[in-house]
Amino acid sequence: MNKEQSGVLRAWEATMRKTQAAKKRANSIFGTISMANAADDDPEGDNDKSVRIHGEAYFAEKILPNGDYYTGQWYDNFPNGQGKYLWTDGCMYLGEWHRGKTMGRGRFSWPSGATYEGEFKSGYMDGAGIYTGRNGDTYKGQWVMNLKHGHGIKHYSNGDWYDGEWRRGLQEGHGKYQWQNENHYVGEWKNGVICGKGTFIWSNGNKYDGYWEDGMPKGNGTYQWPDGSFYVGNWSKDPDEQNGTYYPSESSLGANLEWDPKTVYDELVDSKICPGEKVSILPSQKKLAIWYSTKGGDKPRRRSVDGRVSVGVERPFDKMNMWESDGDSNDLGEARRDLDCELLGIHHDDTNPKFNLKLPLTAPKPGKRQGETISKGHKNYELMLNLQLGIRHSVGRPAPATAIDLKASAFDPKEKIWTRFPPEGSKYTPPHQSTEFKWKDYCPVVFRTLRKLFKVDPADYMISICGNDALRELSSPGKSGSFFYLTDDDRYMIKTMKKSEVKVLLRMLSAYYNHVRSFENTMVIKYYGLHCVKLTGPTQKKVRFIIMGNLLRSEYTIHRRFDLKGSSLGRITEKPESEIDDTTILKDLDLNFIFKLQKAWFQEFCRQIDRDCEFLEQERTMDYSLLVGLHFREISTNGELIPCGGRTTSGSFENESARRLSRTDIDQLLLDPKRWASIKLGANMPARVERTIRKPGCELLQLVGEQTGECYEVVMFFGIIDILQDYDITKKLEHAYKSIHYDPTSISAVDPKQYSKRFRDFIFKVFAEDT
Repeated sequence: MNKEQSGVLRAWEATMRKTQAAKKRANSIFGTISMANAADDDPEGDNDKSVRIHGEAYFAEKILPNGDYYTGQWYDNFPNGQGKYLWTDGCMYLGEWHRGKTMGRGRFSWPSGATYEGEFKSGYMDGAGIYTGRNGDTYKGQWVMNLKHGHGIKHYSNGDWYDGEWRRGLQEGHGKYQWQNENHYVGEWKNGVICGKGTFIWSNGNKYDGYWEDGMPKGNGTYQWPDGSFYVGNWSKDPDEQNGTYYPSESSLGANLEWDPKTVYDELVDSKICPGEKVSILPSQKKLAIWYSTKGGDKPRRRSVDGRVSVGVERPFDKMNMWESDGDSNDLGEARRDLDCELLGIHHDDTNPKFNLKLPLTAPKPGKRQGETISKGHKNYELMLNLQLGIRHSVGRPAPATAIDLKASAFDPKEKIWTRFPPEGSKYTPPHQSTEFKWKDYCPVVFRTLRKLFKVDPADYMISICGNDALRELSSPGKSGSFFYLTDDDRYMIKTMKKSEVKVLLRMLSAYYNHVRSFENTMVIKYYGLHCVKLTGPTQKKVRFIIMGNLLRSEYTIHRRFDLKGSSLGRITEKPESEIDDTTILKDLDLNFIFKLQKAWFQEFCRQIDRDCEFLEQERTMDYSLLVGLHFREISTNGELIPCGGRTTSGSFENESARRLSRTDIDQLLLDPKRWASIKLGANMPARVERTIRKPGCELLQLVGEQTGECYEVVMFFGIIDILQDYDITKKLEHAYKSIHYDPTSISAVDPKQYSKRFRDFIFKVFAEDT
């Protein structure tokens, strides 16, 4: 017997041992069940006792090759309806299934004795449910994606309990926490700690009512004794900031004159918030050993997939009816469609996966690093030096601390500072090797405060833009004629601006500031600085710059980039599929996905899109777009994207050396509150995308293709960019001219109100709730 045969035999023996062990466990847990013996010619090699009715759900009992056990309703190769699934590690789910996903009401139990009973969605604990931990902790309330989110009551094993609001697994909002010693707090929470306004009452009757930060009194507050005496003041752990006045009651005159407010902080040290227990593995991380049937007579192949996604999915084209022409097509209709395609630049091609569902989607080839490094000898080398000198001067210049509430004068367009940079240096500027230039800062106080709002560290900001690493210039200017520069760490993008765009930004700066301040989750692009370099000499050339955040900066590879406006004229990439790489910006008519967000994120996304579009409409701007970046989490070694619940023809995963988030990474990220900060609306968002296919007819209005049911796990990035285009006379003339030649609804240049409505309508079609 050779080594290969020996290895196969050992594998077979191991499988049989697992199967026999699973039978014993199944009988002990579910009661005695009669199992059908595997037939000698059974291609699956598993034990299967089922009552089948063709085309309908049927009852099945299955011991799977890896030792897992399932009994319950079965349909089209999926658990579907009521069923029990027992994993070899002792985890068990009993409840409702929908096409292989835990969906509806159910009960999940861990080997440790912990249980969750309640609602599930797509494999997640999602909805109303009760979790009982192995240490005795219990939580009854709302869940979203395995996390406590909404109202809930938690009783801890040590006797503490909390009744209030939760967000992302932590106490946030209003709630009451009571310790076993009967001390209790009622008030505001943030990220699992007492923060905001609230009242702490000790079991002896003493009470503190006021403001808190990081679990301790901070700010204005009152400490009161049962006898009526009280202390009012500003509270802080820093003795220099602590100050207040003691007011004795009539019955306790002089009793507490020597009382030290620091004793309150000492008393609170023992009142710690119970952390609760960690869950070892989540239901959404459990895999199902279900098979995937293929077309034709080939033997079915085993698939092991995540419990939260569809299992055993047949690709839609396996059962798809292929329509053939009957020869009665209308020649005039075809001619019109051909003309529409020619105008839009669309050419139907059976070799393009946008039109042919039989073709698997592939990851675009890796592109070269974006941009050309601006080194000595580059035509814009001196301009880069000027920019870096100016930024270093602006950010490093000492400035008084400013409050978040700015005076109206700070937004005045005339509020600017000119600084002269002679080569030999001056009292305020260092010597440099460039020619003399002047540097202008527009509304410096506003942009300094914006950087503070956006939590940009001044030192990091200067290092990114002005460090030893040079900027990179993108290979060609944008459609507007502006040039783009990237910092070496990809954190910031610098764009040259026309004077008209500067005027628009200064005009709307006050409204922009109030908007981003009011809505932390705004998707509008973040602006960090507005500057101008004026070169001396006969040309007196002025170059205006805006510094903004790079929306698609990520430690993970961005495989697809889309710039979406909701219009169709000219909204297609002219490159052939073979030339598209992961840096190519695709447009509306290239889009072949529907973006699916979890319920809580989708609801917040819809609200924020409405707010942002209303803001842009009020400011009379248009021609903005939603920039979307996708990182596909599963790619095979041959470059094919792996759908949810499937493998590619190669049957293997992406090279482990490539950076990507695994499903376990995502679930652990959701469990770790410290890492939640990296997930925000529009940044590092775990989601799914559903593939769409465009009809061969190529109708003008088919901006969104037909859904196929083929989904992919992704991490998403998105935001609204290019918000500074005013609906000026140039755009009005463009609208009038193009309306004569094309459908007015297909062109980008339209009135801001119409643009906002069309943009929102389109975005709400290509984004959907993941149900």
